[in-house]
Amino acid sequence: MTFPISGIPGIGAAFGTGGVAGIDTTATARTAGGGDAFSSVLASTFDQLQATQASADGLAAQAATGDLKDVHDYMIARSEASLAVEMVVGIKNKAVEAFNEIMRMPI
Repeated sequence: MTFPISGIPGIGAAFGTGGVAGIDTTATARTAGGGDAFSSVLASTFDQLQATQASADGLAAQAATGDLKDVHDYMIARSEASLAVEMVVGIKNKAVEAFNEIMRMPI
């Protein structure tokens, strides 16, 4: 059984790579401005990350109560949430690094 892996909106197109399952690739920025587009993509990515984590937490609660039939569903959801967090943190770190580099540029 295989699971499709989708990317974070705007990231897969920019780097030509796939992303983490549970993150919607069909979401696009609604505005034409660069700053507004980036902030809306970032905000939607954080919302999707939260939804992925909530799904994994719900499956964890089901596993703890014995209501979960297949434990592998929880393990897959937890791995997806973990990978999504790592990706978002990496993107955040690169954005902060780019901002700091811009701030160091002489005027």
